[in-house]
Amino acid sequence: MKAVFISYDQAHHEAIIEILDKSSCRGFTAFGNVQGRGSKTGEPHYGSHAWPSMASAILTMVEDHRVEPLLARLHQLDLDRPLLGLRAFVWSVEQTV
Repeated sequence: MKAVFISYDQAHHEAIIEILDKSSCRGFTAFGNVQGRGSKTGEPHYGSHAWPSMASAILTMVEDHRVEPLLARLHQLDLDRPLLGLRAFVWSVEQTV
């Protein structure tokens, strides 16, 4: 099992939920308003007058065989709207309760 952390511009939210559904990733935890900036490019997401956009994040636990299709769909969304910003990170899950 893998943990997939997805950080994205809030404008992507409905598309991200749709991608999770299409990828058969039912469970997730959404973090509504998060702030940050990309490590290489992109506008900061601070929710301020200077940088008004905000970001969101989702953490989902995914069976190993679902990770690559999920990442491919997320990558395509990022390519389709590159100015918004989207990143996904994958970690191995050692144990669950």
